[in-house]
Amino acid sequence: MSNNYTPGSGSGTPGENRELINRREVQISSNTGALPTVGSLRSYPGSFDFESMILSLRELFALDRQAASQPDSSRCGICYIHFMLSELHYREEEGFYVCRGCERTIGKQTIPMLRRQQK
Repeated sequence: MSNNYTPGSGSGTPGENRELINRREVQISSNTGALPTVGSLRSYPGSFDFESMILSLRELFALDRQAASQPDSSRCGICYIHFMLSELHYREEEGFYVCRGCERTIGKQTIPMLRRQQK
């Protein structure tokens, strides 16, 4: 088995010159267990911008942790992101909180929940 990986193998035109990535470049660090920084991996034309997606997810999770640490916060019953109670609306019929974004998306549609959130 080779230590080299050809990205996108099996797609593209035959004879297309592909750059090889050494598997050691993308292995998990044995010291920390962390993956290498996203910017250190090569990008290819037409590839999805994973770096910006990961950065936006990190920002979202940081905001979620910050809101979750507040005593007057709860999760949205749809997207499960934490919000301050003032930013949530409790849907009595279904028994869960919903954020403004999810409320706009689901509108008047009734969504049954297996478990009711405490109000």
